[in-house]
Amino acid sequence: METKDILRQLREKHHLTQEQMAERAMVTRQAVSRWENGETQPGTDTLKILSQAFGVSINTLLGSPRQLVCQCCGMPLEDEIISHNRDGSLNEDYCQWCYADGTYTYSNMDDLIEVCIPHMLGENFTEAEARAYMKEMLPKLDYWKRYEELSDQGQFDAFKKKLVEEINDLHIEGMPTVEKLNALVGNYVNLEYRLPGGQQVRFLDDHTTYLGCQLEPEFGEGRCFGVLANMDFILICTYEAEGANPELVLYKKR
Repeated sequence: METKDILRQLREKHHLTQEQMAERAMVTRQAVSRWENGETQPGTDTLKILSQAFGVSINTLLGSPRQLVCQCCGMPLEDEIISHNRDGSLNEDYCQWCYADGTYTYSNMDDLIEVCIPHMLGENFTEAEARAYMKEMLPKLDYWKRYEELSDQGQFDAFKKKLVEEINDLHIEGMPTVEKLNALVGNYVNLEYRLPGGQQVRFLDDHTTYLGCQLEPEFGEGRCFGVLANMDFILICTYEAEGANPELVLYKKR
């Protein structure tokens, strides 16, 4: 699909007139008309504005001329899982699990491999094949090739360690000790809880990346513990398989 068609579809999807589209892009209505007629294309700065305003990658706006791949884990990238920079703009080099609002979430290649392997098992890979594939592929990606340049010198790992200590110091009855926290994207873990007053509440932002883990309970089978946290809060809940019937155990501001 060409850029002119993508821009028209984007405008119509959001029920915008050409004038309204022009306002968002900070251009004239005539410029939008010329885009949709295929006479011109948005410049680089305007593409960045459109990308941020509508939450789509520049690659998509240009008709997807290249296959985007996360330069940390190797996952093919679609707009829905592309990471964001601190200013809210899309970063087309990483997925939301590997890069969260300006922060790289993995400093150890082996840790990343352990997280990825369960998602790779099935028809295409055995565990041994998945591990061998990741060990060969990851060093070729830009993040790991430039790790010394891009690394935060252990600051994020230190934050995760402190967060783990805070969570374990809560001594939640029946919850095993938290050993590590992984990156989790909001829309995959944003469960809806029923409060004592009867209202249904979600505490997370679907587009934000959090730190968390799932733990098997010490007191028996049936319900798992879910742990989620960031710089502002710690949330602990329990739920059944596939996140069914969640119950809030604790929500604590840090």
